[in-house]
Amino acid sequence: MNVKRIVSGIAGLAIGMGVLVLGGPQASAATNFELPFPCGQTWSGQTRTNHSPQLALDLNRGADEGDAVVASASGTVSKVRNEGSTSYGRWIEIDHGSGWTTRYAHLSAQRVSVGQAVSQGQTIGNVGNTGGSTGAHLHFEQLLNGSPQKIKFGGSTILYYGTKDYKSNNKCGGGGETNPYTPEEACGDGYKVIDGANVTGGRVSLLYNASNGYNCVVTIKTTKIGSASDVGSFLEVQGDARTTDRGDYGYYAGPVKKKAPGKCVKWGGNAGSSTYTSAFEHCG
Repeated sequence: MNVKRIVSGIAGLAIGMGVLVLGGPQASAATNFELPFPCGQTWSGQTRTNHSPQLALDLNRGADEGDAVVASASGTVSKVRNEGSTSYGRWIEIDHGSGWTTRYAHLSAQRVSVGQAVSQGQTIGNVGNTGGSTGAHLHFEQLLNGSPQKIKFGGSTILYYGTKDYKSNNKCGGGGETNPYTPEEACGDGYKVIDGANVTGGRVSLLYNASNGYNCVVTIKTTKIGSASDVGSFLEVQGDARTTDRGDYGYYAGPVKKKAPGKCVKWGGNAGSSTYTSAFEHCG
């Protein structure tokens, strides 16, 4: 998707003391911002009057710590900061030109550096719980000349004030043949692939994080990449209910994460009608 930047207004002219002075442009129209998550994912967004800043948006979905955060629009990384256990924690700012910037805060990891050019939909970090946060989520802002603005996705202003679900259209409809996401990137820091199976149009992977004891399943598409199509992942701990993430996604389904101390797991997924289901395995 090509990012459109529209600059409105004309420079004013003033002549005084024999000097020609050029006035600055009027506020330009916003870049075509999209939800800062991969195509097809649905996230719950909350705005509230006591938020700081008030026009910021907090984004959540189930077991989202470590999920990929992507650039809302193309631009150049202008800040990569770490405030420790206060404020934004680990955060990133992207400069989109014409005075527009976006901020992504409370990240668990930052995957870009200052001065780096990023494209819309490119992974820049992972959802976390750093800084002054009481639970994993993404704090997101759109700013014009440093001042927070009411957030728009796809040209439409989000709900103020309250909670609403938003489905990502970020980089949908690309149709490319190379998936930019890996299973490790989808599941987050610390996860390593321990098993996998091919389905027609995708690959299902089982990953494990030794530091926190969680299993993770994700299905990475190998066809129809960037276009919303049926794909799913599931994870079932023996003796417990199965958890499934399935929908019309552009790049992958999941991550589905669960602990299974002393138990076996059944895992699998699908791309369209092609499915894979394991036996109960990887016990302990």
